[in-house]
Amino acid sequence: MSEPLDLVIDDSEAMEALGARLAAVLRAGDVVLLNGELGAGKTTLTRGLGAALGARGAVTSPTFVLARTHPTASGVPLVHVDAYRLASAAEVDDLDLDLDGSITVVEWGAGKLDGAVDSWLELDIVRPVGGDPEADDAPRQVRLAAHGPRWDGVELPNA
Repeated sequence: MSEPLDLVIDDSEAMEALGARLAAVLRAGDVVLLNGELGAGKTTLTRGLGAALGARGAVTSPTFVLARTHPTASGVPLVHVDAYRLASAAEVDDLDLDLDGSITVVEWGAGKLDGAVDSWLELDIVRPVGGDPEADDAPRQVRLAAHGPRWDGVELPNA
């Protein structure tokens, strides 16, 4: 895929469904970077991905543990990382993640895997801002971009 996909994701249910559609194209060694402000839907997307993979255990934000590994029905673990408190690629490397043997989702991952992988999917999620109490489940703008040779010729899901 050469051009990014721009999607509108209507609500949290649709964000989980996008995660499930992504799960269909992921395999061991794939890395997914999720960027977006607090409450954008990063963990919601990962929850949908985990459900589609048959992940064991609740897929919740790993904010305080930094990384959580979920065994899956396929045998390829889902590793969910929250890199918010990490400052660099070196600190992510210190987590000693099995990038080759897992599907790895990194929240707040922009710039924090430099040199660690040669291919990755990147999702930038933008949520509405302001004092609207309905904004928590308002539509999100999502840009899905594939980087590196792994994604050459792979059809990615759209909305």
